[in-house]
Amino acid sequence: MRDALARRLADVGLKLHPDKTRIVYCKDADRRSSYEHTAFTFLGYTFRPRLAKSRHGHHFVSFLPAVSKDAVKAMSREIRSWHLARRSDKSLDDLARMFNSIVQGWINYYGRFYKSGLLYFLRRLNRQLARWACRKFKRLRRRERRAMAWLAEVARRAPRLFAHWGFGARPDGWAMGAG
Repeated sequence: MRDALARRLADVGLKLHPDKTRIVYCKDADRRSSYEHTAFTFLGYTFRPRLAKSRHGHHFVSFLPAVSKDAVKAMSREIRSWHLARRSDKSLDDLARMFNSIVQGWINYYGRFYKSGLLYFLRRLNRQLARWACRKFKRLRRRERRAMAWLAEVARRAPRLFAHWGFGARPDGWAMGAG
């Protein structure tokens, strides 16, 4: 198969990269064999067997994309570079204006498939906002739980203030569409 692909690509002036090219077994509920390679990463998504739900509500294994570990690391690095906790001179609205466009871009790109992988990452942003609140307000200093509760109350009053809250990653653990 690999040789046939190499010949076909050579006909149009392309060639396979020897280290990056491999044949991946798309393991799912119908294909249960074991092979060396059952996952691959492409354009920030990792394609691998994942649990899915049918339209009838039954769970099964399907070969699906989700945000890759490398993409999560890059997004985490970006969030850390914002130094949210040090921005105690800003209001919550200012932070939302500063960072919503970036977070919304991540949601638009990575939230299309298997959104639970992205939700897990976006909940970390809530912890960063709670740390910001701890430094901003004296009454919340060294009280991250209270800061998270305060943030949850803000999310109840303004559920669309931050892009990730609208996507379903609210600080109080609400699921999207609830409330």
